[in-house]
Amino acid sequence: MKRHRYSYGDDPSQWGELFLPDSAVTKGVVVVIHGGYWRSQYGAELGEPLAKDLAAHGMVAWNLEYRRAGNGGGWPHTFSDVLAGIDKLGDIAGEHGLGLDRVVALGHSAGGHLAVWAAGRCRLAQLGAPDADRQLLRKHNDGAVHLTGVVSQSGVLNLAEAERLNLSNGAVSNLLGGSSEKYPKRHKFADPMSAVPLTVPVYAVHGTDDDDVPASLSDSYASAAKSACAPVQLLKVPGDHFALIDPKAAAYRKCRELVQLLLA
Repeated sequence: MKRHRYSYGDDPSQWGELFLPDSAVTKGVVVVIHGGYWRSQYGAELGEPLAKDLAAHGMVAWNLEYRRAGNGGGWPHTFSDVLAGIDKLGDIAGEHGLGLDRVVALGHSAGGHLAVWAAGRCRLAQLGAPDADRQLLRKHNDGAVHLTGVVSQSGVLNLAEAERLNLSNGAVSNLLGGSSEKYPKRHKFADPMSAVPLTVPVYAVHGTDDDDVPASLSDSYASAAKSACAPVQLLKVPGDHFALIDPKAAAYRKCRELVQLLLA
């Protein structure tokens, strides 16, 4: 496979690495978005094994880095970076012959949150939070690359519930610069639950032995989406939180199959 690294901004964390298979089996691109509860000590190295595996199976993978809380990220920069990083594919598509009619995100944990949130980008202005909307720098439809499907791997898909449970010692408040009581519009804007229903398919995959992100976050998102007639499926797979990003684990292989299905 071949690897090409590109920056989409001036910050050291604003980059992505494109993994190109020797011969593409499927068309389109998979955007790999790593987790780590949005904190700076966790980076794109978590997504690299997945990107390599996807490329080894004939898929083009874009392993995306972004600013996290602690290195210039948090609200709103983490969010604008994810959108800008996805949009960068439009700048490099011609050079590599990328097909952008299918762009699927594979996101783990906090990356699952960001993937599903980014899939709802066209609905952001409708959420009734104009103050938050104005803080977020993003391209509109003329320059945006839109996701056509998401595989969420134990994603933090319900921010309000994650805040209530105080997951990872206040990770949600840390991401958004304060509590939902202090910044209600910001929290609403950042929560994938607010953008239900999406029109693109979402697979919410969760490990049955996950002690890091409760399955209730995927359950509640899938329930709300199904009630709104959105194309969502909830899948429980054997394994812990990290089995989903272990290329040798059956839990990850199921995620890879779902990505292939979305690209088909």
